[in-house]
Amino acid sequence: MAGRIPQDFIDDLLHRTDIVDVVEERIKLKRTGKNYSGLCPFHQEKTPSFSVNPDKQFYYCFGCGAGGNALGFVMEYDRLEFREAVDILAKRHGLEVPAQSNGPQNRADQERQQSYNLLQQASDFYQQQLREHPERNKAVDYLKQRGLSGSIAKRFGIGYAPPGWDNLLKHIGTEQQNKLDDAGMLIMKPEQNRSYDRFRDRIMFPIIDMRGRTIAFGGRVLTDEKPKYLNSPETHTFKKHEELYGLYQARQANRELHRVLIVEGYMDVVALAQFGITNAVATLGTATSANHLQRLFKLLPEVVFCFDGDNAGRQAAQRALETALPLMEDGRQAKFLFLPDGEDPDSMVRSEGTEAFNRRVDQALPLSEFLFDSLSESLDLESGEGRARLSALAVPMIDKIPGQVFQQLMRQQLSEISGLERQFFTPKAEPSVPTVQHTTQRQAQPSQTGPDYGDYDSGYGNYDSSYGDSGFTPSPSPFRTRSGRNRPAAALATTSNGARALQLLLHNPKLALKVDLETSDALGSLQHTEQGLLKALIEQLRNDPNIPTAILLLQWRDSDYGPQLKQLASKELLISSGEQCEQEFLGCLDQLLQQTREAELDYLKEKQQNQQLSSKDKKRLTELLLAGQRRKHR
Repeated sequence: MAGRIPQDFIDDLLHRTDIVDVVEERIKLKRTGKNYSGLCPFHQEKTPSFSVNPDKQFYYCFGCGAGGNALGFVMEYDRLEFREAVDILAKRHGLEVPAQSNGPQNRADQERQQSYNLLQQASDFYQQQLREHPERNKAVDYLKQRGLSGSIAKRFGIGYAPPGWDNLLKHIGTEQQNKLDDAGMLIMKPEQNRSYDRFRDRIMFPIIDMRGRTIAFGGRVLTDEKPKYLNSPETHTFKKHEELYGLYQARQANRELHRVLIVEGYMDVVALAQFGITNAVATLGTATSANHLQRLFKLLPEVVFCFDGDNAGRQAAQRALETALPLMEDGRQAKFLFLPDGEDPDSMVRSEGTEAFNRRVDQALPLSEFLFDSLSESLDLESGEGRARLSALAVPMIDKIPGQVFQQLMRQQLSEISGLERQFFTPKAEPSVPTVQHTTQRQAQPSQTGPDYGDYDSGYGNYDSSYGDSGFTPSPSPFRTRSGRNRPAAALATTSNGARALQLLLHNPKLALKVDLETSDALGSLQHTEQGLLKALIEQLRNDPNIPTAILLLQWRDSDYGPQLKQLASKELLISSGEQCEQEFLGCLDQLLQQTREAELDYLKEKQQNQQLSSKDKKRLTELLLAGQRRKHR
């Protein structure tokens, strides 16, 4: 499935798919009027608050706010990325997912796909050798010695690369030599006109990406040969600073993954899984990088670093601390677990068991405690000089924390340790420069860069958020998306005329065709949130009045007002007639404009009493007075 998925295919797929069938395959639903309801699968509840609307092909939970279309439900429930979810829905209809031609980029995608196919063939070959090769016993004995069962070995796809120079090359075929080299599976010796298998006589650990594809391998030697562990080189499918061993298996084993334990090696991950601890991951021969943590924090709120208790472990923990600080948004947690000298997670869990090991993880040092402990280690905090030194070391590190609440709590903790007032550690605000707000251009628009679905860069990164080929190309949004650090969006007054008009429009996009240009332009000149959103939606829907509500909401999901629009769309209209909807919608718009004109008229009258009006204000006052007289005579 290389290349971009054409937008028209995604739209057609959603049109073909009945969301009720998709949801009912996964949870129990009960018909309640026009909708279906059930217990929400995304949070714990005893009373059903999860609703599926077959007319709008949309689901929404009134308890936790989860909502979206069939594609979004499959992604969330099955813990899949965008392309995988598209593939599942396409298979329901017997469709093959096409790839959109994209020149050189499409060729690169095709080459990557060829590598994925070869790497999967290699993984199957290694697993077969573990079952059938004449020398398999030494590999099996090693795994048994490490306490691994056959079922665990199968879960992680563990295999065996037998002795010999070209077992894999012969199995795949010499005609694939260059492609195997691209995938990192061969060592080429052009000066000798020969090539040979990179992995020989090793236990093989396939490295699986978030989409379940084999992207590389790690091999553990069975002899005294060096190095003990050998990883695939970096290729177009594998970047070691981005991938984590065991993350795919952890997500598959845990429907709600709230914490991961970051350990050093493959065997630690697999051994912990053997003892029922299925949330461990390992870096691939590198220190934990910012990319690793970004990936994890998009999936879950807490990471626990596991280190040996010796000096090397402490130094590695210090590097992990420095990497984590700039990523500590409010709500995220990082902890540090130090094992006794000479122990690793594998040996520790075998000696003390699952329950005791989990207690260790629960009692791991929070980042705040580890930071102050490590900085204080060689300082005399009984002296003023020691506390001053601690403050000098700690403040620059605390300044790196982006989470404002967490940063303030760290400053408070430093204040308590140092004995200084907290205000001493609060940075002075830079003087602000006044800016003029041009409210006439303040209009809401859906995100233009595509929805940010967090870690869906290999799927949603290629998903154009525009709908079909309608030609709708809204101007860049002055509203910050929710991924940016900005104030929260102002709440919509759900009982206001503006919110009601938005609700009616979301349920009936064709109402946009009933709004004349004069009215929509007048909405754009107003300063209220609802009016700006209305103008933006009306202009979009004039170009594409047949867009389904679910797809419309998907386009707005990344805007500040996405969740509130979703909530408005989830409410029942309690109106059955299309004519009634139209009358109420146009009436709401008329009321909005009238209320705003009256407020503006009152303002200009009051201003006239206190000061001389400008010629522009006088002209506007005359226009409003004449408009009011015309309404009275209607």
